[in-house]
Amino acid sequence: MMKRFYDVAAAALAILSFVALVGPISDVRAAPAERFEVTSIKAIRPTLTNTLDAVQKRDAARARESFEAYDSGWNGIEFYVNTRSRQMYDILEHQYQPKITKALEAASPDFAAIAPDVQGMLAKFDELVAMVEKAAPLNALYDDIARLRIVRAHLREVPGALKAGNFAKARQSFKNFDENWDSIEDLIKARSQDAYVAIEKGMIEIEETLMPEKPDVAKSTALVNEVMRQYNAVLAEIAKDARATSR
Repeated sequence: MMKRFYDVAAAALAILSFVALVGPISDVRAAPAERFEVTSIKAIRPTLTNTLDAVQKRDAARARESFEAYDSGWNGIEFYVNTRSRQMYDILEHQYQPKITKALEAASPDFAAIAPDVQGMLAKFDELVAMVEKAAPLNALYDDIARLRIVRAHLREVPGALKAGNFAKARQSFKNFDENWDSIEDLIKARSQDAYVAIEKGMIEIEETLMPEKPDVAKSTALVNEVMRQYNAVLAEIAKDARATSR
C-alpha cells in the first residue's frame, strides 16, 4: 500500500516538474517577434543616445560623428515615419534635426544649448517607437522599401566622404553597401533586370576607382551617382505601388 502511495506521489511530482519546465518554454515560444518596422526604427536609437552622451561630455567630434550616423540611419526608416505620422515626421526631420546639425557645425558648439534639443529629440523618438509598436502593420511593400533604403544609406555616404577627402570613410561606406547588397539584390532584380545588371557593373567599377590611395573624386562620384540613379528608379516604383496599395 505504502509503495503504491510513493509511486503515485513520484508520478505526480514528475508531472508537476514537467509542467513547470514546459510552461516558461511555451511562454517564450508564444511571444511574437517584433515586426521589421519596429526593429528597424529601434536600431537607430543608439545613434541619438551616443550623440547626447558626446554632447554632455563636450566631445564635438564624436557628437558630429554620432549625429551623422543618425542621419544615415534615419534615411533608411523615414518612409515608415512619414507614412505613420506626418506631424511626428516634421518634428524630427524639420524641427530638431536641422537645428542640431547647424549647432554642431560651429567651431565651438554651445553644448549647454544643444543638450536640451537632443534630449527633446530623443523623447520624441521614443514616442514614435511606442506609437509604431501599437499600430497595425503596414503592407509588406513598406518593409521592402525600408530594406532598400537601409542598404542604400551606406552608398549615400560615399560622395560626401569623397568630397571631404575622407577616403577611408568612402571605402568603408562602400564596403558596407557591398556587404549588404546580397540582402536586397533580389528585390532589384525582380523589378528590373536591366537595373540589376547596371548596378552590379557599377559596383565593380566603383570598387576599382576607390582602390588608389587618392581616388579620382569626380569619376568615383559620377559612378556612385549612376548606381544610385538606377537603384532609386526601382525604389520609386516600389514606393508608388506601396502608396497605391494603401488607398
